[in-house]
Parts: sequence; structure tokens; C-alpha cells
Amino acid sequence: MNFSPRLPSFLKHSLALVLDNSLCAAMNTIQWTLRAESHSFAELDAYLKECEILTREDYYAAPPMEGLNISNNQIRWDTPIHDTRHPENNRACVEWYGSHPKRPTVILLHALMSAHGGGYRRLARWFNERGWNAAFPHLPCHYSRTPAGHWRGASTLTSNLIRNALLIRQSVIETRQLMALLRLKGCDKFALLATSYGGWVGSLTSFIEPDFDFMALLQPIVNVEHAIGQSPAAQAIRRIFAKTGISPDIVQKHAHLSSPLHGMPLCDKKRIVLATGIYDRISPAEELKKLADKWGSPPPLETPQGHFGYVALRMVKNRIVSFL
Repeated sequence: MNFSPRLPSFLKHSLALVLDNSLCAAMNTIQWTLRAESHSFAELDAYLKECEILTREDYYAAPPMEGLNISNNQIRWDTPIHDTRHPENNRACVEWYGSHPKRPTVILLHALMSAHGGGYRRLARWFNERGWNAAFPHLPCHYSRTPAGHWRGASTLTSNLIRNALLIRQSVIETRQLMALLRLKGCDKFALLATSYGGWVGSLTSFIEPDFDFMALLQPIVNVEHAIGQSPAAQAIRRIFAKTGISPDIVQKHAHLSSPLHGMPLCDKKRIVLATGIYDRISPAEELKKLADKWGSPPPLETPQGHFGYVALRMVKNRIVSFL
């Protein structure tokens, strides 16, 4: 949602709340319908104990691609993290917008439950006009990978924390595999523009990939414990946890692998652009300020929107154009 600059602040705030509350209500409804896919406390505890000794390099190790097919401006391959529940999710897919593989490439990582890719495809053309290739991955359970009978992304963030972690792992590994493929074709300069859930994936990728010339994260999920334990987007998850004796703070046991607050990007910190919505209750502005302080990056751009909206993208484009 774009707000006119002439709108008074109270009206922008009200409209942002309406938009965020509407989409959060839809997410909670979906999460509740998927409550049967949750796990027991014992199952979760066993998984977390398995992960205790793992490093990020172990957890996100990227094997060579298998089943690679490139046609019709799409790159497809077999995901290394096999999804036994949803076979539609077992083929990674990336839309490719570019003229020559040796040109620098920006990777566009979309938001959770992204409804359509029109905005990202327009953004890809914007980068193309400035001499950059653009790659638009379909993150797990979205777009071409949406399981039959599900909304896009509906099964990506649910009360099944084990599956949530595996899908984040799948996303990061596939992003690394894509970068490895493009390096083989001559690309040695990358950038990242990522939103919300995609920003979470992008943050984790930047901890183990050194070749990002710059990165722009719009309303990224920063504090996973807050997103599950306090945000309006996870009310249904908290209801389900209350019935199974799981506390949202248990995610801290996985933070060394999955929390943006527990790592450091390998790129130039001065070329990191963070954007926050001042009315965002899913990834609040104060959390992004903490992230910027920890990373040593410039303070976040503050935009008059909630978690969902397009004002931030306009401001980010104005900021990153000097990097291109």
C-alpha cells in the first residue's frame, strides 16, 4: 500500500494498522487450520539437541546442484532438503532476468505469502535498466512450489518449528547453490534485496557468503522470538503452543543457526541498507535499530507504513541507486 505524502500521520497509522491486521488475521486463520501438523515438545527438544553442535557452515552447507534444467528464463533443480510432506516443494525454481551471466546479479527474495510476483518482476527490470541481472527465486512453498490445496507460503511459518527451521535452511542452501552456479558462468559480483521473510533468509545467507557488493533488507524478520512470541501474526501459533506446553522462547536454542541477531554479514557494513516501518508490529523498528547497532551498519530508513506496504521500497531504491 502506498500512502500519499499529504495524508496526515494519524491516517497513515490507521491505514497501516488496517492492512497489517487484515493480513495477520488471514495468517492466523491459516496457522490454526494447520495445527494438526504441529509437533510434540519431545520431538522439538530432540531436534534442538541435534542442532546444538552444528555451526552455520555445517547447517547451510550447499552441495552441487542435481537435476539442473535451464529453459524459458527459469533455472530449476532438485532441492537438497527433501520435503516428504509436499513433493511440489522439491524442485527449486528461479526466474532469471538478465542479458549476460557475467554481469553483476541482484537476488530478490520475496516476503512470506507473497501474493504475486508483479512487483518483483518490475523491480528486476529496474535493475536490468541499470546494467544488473536479476534473479527471483521462488522460496519454499511459494509460487511454483505451492503445495496442492494450500495458499502460497501457508506452510512456511506454522506451529511446526522443526519444519519452519528446515524451510529456512532449504532457502539459504538454495540461494547459495544459485550463487555457485552463477559464479561458474562468470558472475563475481552479487547484491541482495530482500523483504520480510526473504530478509530473514538474506541475513543468514550474508553470514556465510562474502560476495555481496551491497544488501538491502526491507522489514526483515530480525527477532524470531518476538515474531513468534509477541507479534500479531503468530497469535494462533501461541494458542497451539499453550496446549502443548511449548514456550516461544525455546527458539533461542536454535538462535546460533537461525537468528539474524546472532551473526555478522561478511559484506561492507556501510553498504547495508535496512528499512523499517514505523507502525510495524511484526518486526518492530526498535528491533531493526538493535540489528543496525550490532552489525555496525547505517541506521534503518524509517518509513510511514506497517509490516506490509510499498513505501519502503521506493526509499530503498533511492538509497541504493548510488551503489549500481
